[in-house]
Amino acid sequence: MDLLNYVNGEFVKHSNEKWMDVLEPATGKKFARVPLSSAEDVDLAVSAARMAQNEWGMLSHKIRAEWLDKIADALEEKYEDIAILESRDTGKPISLARSVDAYRSVTNFRFFAELIRNQEEEEFLMDDATNIVIQKPVGVGALITPWNLPLYLLSWKVAPAIGMGNTVVCKPSELTPMTANLLMETIDEVGLPSGVVNLIHGNGIGAGAPLTSHSDVNLISFTGGTDTGAKVAAVAAPQFKKISLELGGKNSSIIFDDCDLGKTVAGVTRAAFLNQGQVCLCGSRILVQSGIYDDFLEKFIESVKGMKIGDPSDEETELGALISPEHLSKVESYIQLAEEEGGKIITGGRPSLPKQFENGNWLSPTVIIGLKHDSRCSTEEIFGPVVTIHSFETENEVIEIANGTRYGLAGSVWTRDLDKGNRVARDIHTGMIWVNTWLHRDLRVPFGGVKDSGVGREGGRWSLGFFSEAMNICLKHD
Repeated sequence: MDLLNYVNGEFVKHSNEKWMDVLEPATGKKFARVPLSSAEDVDLAVSAARMAQNEWGMLSHKIRAEWLDKIADALEEKYEDIAILESRDTGKPISLARSVDAYRSVTNFRFFAELIRNQEEEEFLMDDATNIVIQKPVGVGALITPWNLPLYLLSWKVAPAIGMGNTVVCKPSELTPMTANLLMETIDEVGLPSGVVNLIHGNGIGAGAPLTSHSDVNLISFTGGTDTGAKVAAVAAPQFKKISLELGGKNSSIIFDDCDLGKTVAGVTRAAFLNQGQVCLCGSRILVQSGIYDDFLEKFIESVKGMKIGDPSDEETELGALISPEHLSKVESYIQLAEEEGGKIITGGRPSLPKQFENGNWLSPTVIIGLKHDSRCSTEEIFGPVVTIHSFETENEVIEIANGTRYGLAGSVWTRDLDKGNRVARDIHTGMIWVNTWLHRDLRVPFGGVKDSGVGREGGRWSLGFFSEAMNICLKHD
């Protein structure tokens, strides 16, 4: 299957003959080709978005919300198709693709439709005047999404962006383009006005860089690695584009000795290895109070060894394949580094799987102990099924350890004492933190990080604020 760009309401071939193979992470087999678009293709897409923006932006919130609902309804009819494509494209288990990726892709459109439909203008009264605050579209948005949650994150950006009156050019990861293509097919089927949503396939150099630097792009919403995010910010800042950067993380799961150990082990296992650890929110640093360290370690290792790794299409599979051979090599290099740093590998290695998966990107969940909490493996983002476990004595000590990285995206605290959980959570330098749970998402709350984990917030009214410009109108009374 050769994919096409989607520009001005039509599927179109890119401007050159450069292609990239799309490979199944689980088997290494080729099953599609994705265009490697160029600046010329980006120009066409941005021009289409620019031409459509004025008319689209003049529609009422109610009408744009109705369009979001139409997209949600059409996507819901493809629920299983989304799950199957996402599992095949990313290597994640089909059960996860169904319960997370497909579910959230539909929910994102419905959630923002309702939020935008109920949005009201704010008024601030003075003795002699009335101030009215309205939300106007920003213009043309560049939406750049990663390979780990392809449609989940694309829908998270597209829905509020167009709902607030912007038009967009999407650039999905070239490693996982299939559900972005499915979304364009869906948008085409429902008859969304031409140019409101456009999509350019390609890599960062050929398509991403020309898109983020384009003079007619007014805002950039980027989710991806911190190093790439820094390049995006460097390009956007001199042109005064609005930017939202959701970047990397090195998140701590903090376990106090008064926790419910059974629930904690289950929760921390999920936090460590969901989607093979390829989620920016994953708890890859496990900090355990010394009084229960040995007991926790024993039960955690038992939990990890009990996870089923293998065929992503199997409903019982809990761990699938990593995204690419290059990424697998990077993750394994960190495991080697951990040994050089004095760590002890408790679990891990290449799993034994049927012959059909011998060319896939497989790695068993890896648990490392014995490292210093400031070692590279404990402070740098690995983005794979690898965790390090460390002990601590006091609240102050664990707060210092948790804050001792360049990142600040997420984390979790596990304790029966909710006052303590709240107190510790407030002292962690991070954008979000859960107490006695992990990835328990309310779409109304802000999402984003501090330090090298990003700039800005999206989610709920924060998304509406980012994808719009607030304007104040002051009416002087006679």
